[in-house]
Amino acid sequence: MDADTTREKIADALESEPATADELAARFSIPTPEVFTHVRHIARSSGDDAEFLVAPPTCEQCGFDQFDDPLGQPSKCPSCHSEALEQAAFMIDEPA
Repeated sequence: MDADTTREKIADALESEPATADELAARFSIPTPEVFTHVRHIARSSGDDAEFLVAPPTCEQCGFDQFDDPLGQPSKCPSCHSEALEQAAFMIDEPA
């Protein structure tokens, strides 16, 4: 049986390829808000040997991507108020 915690599994997945919260939620059968909790912890605990990268959420209407919390899930664009938002993507980059 695999002893990795959900958080460890998410971190391992992010070392392989970028993923959004919805993609991680589906992959690990957990609610999306729980993914954000894990991702925030992973970002804080990334050591010197790895860099936690975030492609911020982006408004599909106007292209706005300067959200206050790139690790969050905004409900609408503060610029044009559109609800058509592309989710942030997360990845862990480990130096070669």
